[in-house]
Amino acid sequence: MVTGISVVIPNYNGVHLFEKNTLSTVVDALQAVNKPSEIIVVDDCSTDDSIAYLRKNYPDIKVIANEKNSGFSVTANRGIRAAAHDKVLLLNSDVKLTPDYFKNQFKYFDKPDTFGVMGRIVGWDDEKIQDGAKYPSFHGSKIKTSGNYLLKDERQMEDGLYSAYLSGANAFIDKEKFLLLGGLNEAFSPFYIEDFELSLRAWRLGFKCYYDYSSVCRHQVSTSIKSKSKKKYVSAIYDRNKMYLHAIHLDGLQKLLWYMQLIPEALIRIFTFRWHYLRALNMFLGSQDKVRESREDFERLSRKLNKKLSIKEVQRLILSSIRNEKFML
Repeated sequence: MVTGISVVIPNYNGVHLFEKNTLSTVVDALQAVNKPSEIIVVDDCSTDDSIAYLRKNYPDIKVIANEKNSGFSVTANRGIRAAAHDKVLLLNSDVKLTPDYFKNQFKYFDKPDTFGVMGRIVGWDDEKIQDGAKYPSFHGSKIKTSGNYLLKDERQMEDGLYSAYLSGANAFIDKEKFLLLGGLNEAFSPFYIEDFELSLRAWRLGFKCYYDYSSVCRHQVSTSIKSKSKKKYVSAIYDRNKMYLHAIHLDGLQKLLWYMQLIPEALIRIFTFRWHYLRALNMFLGSQDKVRESREDFERLSRKLNKKLSIKEVQRLILSSIRNEKFML
C-alpha cells in the first residue's frame, strides 16, 4: 500500500540544522526501507545560505524556492503537491529521524481509511517524550489543542493509537487523501494550528489519524523567538488561528456558546493587559470571508463523500478506543 515515499521539508533559515545532520538521518531512514523515494525542500525565502548549502552538499534533493515568504501551510502545500510518490512525510527541518523510523508505519496504510500516522517525538539529546498521541478534549465550548496521551503498557500501543491530529513536525500522510481534503488551510499562514485543522477535517470526513509509539524521531526545541514584540505577534497569530479553527468546525449551539465565550475572554485580556489577544480578535473578525469560504469548502466535500461527523463524535470515537488507563503527558 506504500509504493514510494516523498519527504517534504519546509525550510526557513535552517542551514544550521542541515549542518547538524538532520538531512543525513532522513537519507538513512529512506535507504533502510528500499522503496522509491525523494526529498523535497521548499525554501520560504531564507536569508541564510540554505539553498546554496543544499545544492552543494545534497545535489539529489529537489529544492523549490518560494518567490515570497508565505508561511508554513503555503510552503508545505507546494511541496506535497510536487511530490512524486503516493505517501508523503511532512517533516520539520529541526527533526532527526532514527534509522528504522518507517519500519512500523507502513501497516497503517493497509487500512483504506487511514489519512496518516505520526511518530513519537523525543528530545534532540534525551529520551524525554515531547509528543504523544493527541488527546481530544474541550474546555467549555473551546477545543483544546495541546493534550497528549499514551498508555502505561507499551504492549498495548503496538498496533498504534488514534490521534486527534498529526503534528506537522512529522506527519506521514496519504497524498491522494491530502489533495482530496484540499491540503493545509492557507488562511492559517504563517504558522500554528493548521495541522490540527487538517486532521480534524480528515476525521470528520471519515478518515483516521494514528500515532505509532515505536517510530521515534528527535526534535530540537526552538529558541529563536527572543524579542517581546515578536512573542506578542506569535501569540496573536496563535490565538487568531484557534478562533479560525472553532469558527470553521463548530456548529449549532456549541458554535453560539463559543462566540459568546469570546466576550468574557476578551474582557479578561483587557484587564490583564494582554493586548495581543485583542489584535488576534480583530484579525479574526476582519477575516470572516476566509471562515465562510472554509466552511463552504468543507460542506461541499462532506456532501461529496456523504460523511460528516461532529467534533463530539470524533472525540467519542477516539476515546472509545482507549480501553486501558491512559497516561497524560
